[in-house]
Amino acid sequence: MRWLLILIAARAFSHSFDISPAVIHQGETLKLSADSNADSARFLDRTIRLFPAENGRCFGLMPVPVLEKPGQYPLEFLDSNGVVLQRTMILVRNAHYGKQNIVIAKSLSELRPSPGERETVNAFRHEVTPVRFWQEPLESPVPGCMTSPFGVMRLHNGKPTGDFHAGIDQRAPAASPIHAIAAGDVKIVRPFNLRGGTVAIDHGQGLQSIYLHLSSFAIKEGDHVARGDVIGYAGSTGRSTAPHLHWTLYVQSEPVNPSQWVHLVPCREPPKAPAAPHAPAP
Repeated sequence: MRWLLILIAARAFSHSFDISPAVIHQGETLKLSADSNADSARFLDRTIRLFPAENGRCFGLMPVPVLEKPGQYPLEFLDSNGVVLQRTMILVRNAHYGKQNIVIAKSLSELRPSPGERETVNAFRHEVTPVRFWQEPLESPVPGCMTSPFGVMRLHNGKPTGDFHAGIDQRAPAASPIHAIAAGDVKIVRPFNLRGGTVAIDHGQGLQSIYLHLSSFAIKEGDHVARGDVIGYAGSTGRSTAPHLHWTLYVQSEPVNPSQWVHLVPCREPPKAPAAPHAPAP
């Protein structure tokens, strides 16, 4: 009986935690799973809520900022009282994103955002909906190859901007359909000055996507879309030099590398004229 009581007590205080992927780079996302005793997780001075998932477990997404210094950092799972249940050291590796020069006309370089444009997008990024609409795998919004990768430091006409490319550029002919990467609630459908025609979708539990430079829209704010639904059509509106799609994936308000989520094929040869420079994430 004594050993049975000890075994029961040990099980009562044991916890199960899963962290993936095993190797993480700057700009990527950690997927966290824990038993129901965990309420939140803390990493790189960011605390996120864990949401109920299947089999009595909980789940959350933790981003690694693009500009985070490579090294080892503690990741902690906490209960509802803030007590640390588990502490694991995570190695963040250098992603070596590189640089990219964009040749841009003066008229485009001087383009300014619409009144409230940055504030609207920033407010959207910081929303966290408890309902999860998305399921993996996510879908590429267009079939075109990738003309500009995530994370590269941008130069305009050879001069550093101090900003990194917060999304992905893909080839998309003018008026070609743009598809939702996952199900979600449509939060923004607006023609901004800097970003051009913009659609933003909240996929739930801290995962969001935004699509720029659209020529026209197929949905409206307040709609709910399914994975693969047409949300608009490609264009070259805003700060853009040619028709294409720029899209950004956010996790807990942080722009993250979509290539971790969606299979994207780089173009074999870069276009003669770079597709577009973009405003930095606010």
